[in-house]
Amino acid sequence: MRIKSSAFSPEGKIPEKYTCQGENISPDLSWEGVPEKTQSFALILDDPDAPAGVWVHWVVYNIPGSARGLPAHISPADHPENDAVQGRNSFRKIGYGGPCPPQGYGPHRYFFRLYALDTSLKLKPGAGREEVLSAMDGHVVGQAELMGRFERPL
Repeated sequence: MRIKSSAFSPEGKIPEKYTCQGENISPDLSWEGVPEKTQSFALILDDPDAPAGVWVHWVVYNIPGSARGLPAHISPADHPENDAVQGRNSFRKIGYGGPCPPQGYGPHRYFFRLYALDTSLKLKPGAGREEVLSAMDGHVVGQAELMGRFERPL
């Protein structure tokens, strides 16, 4: 499986528009090479370079198995337009929270990890990263990753 965005290239700079310094909206994502057994997808965006440990920016699950992407600017609703379910991020909010590293700490890496699952997850809206990862255990049939970078200079 492969995942990409028209907003930035792999390992490239995430445009300010998609960060806390800009509009703080989610970028478009698309994917291909989906395994046949896929029933749903889960997407987790996190920053492993955060000073306090992994910072979760977005958790989305039960994206329909027929989907081949997400449009930009997904609304911060429990059930956005695409029939998926959104979880809680480290900002303690539902939906997308864009890159927002501390100023002057250099670039952080942001990993958009897409999981193809052979089931739908039996989780309510607002589940956290760990709950989703636990529920996915034994159901991942494919995985793809897109990494982008962002920094806030002093």
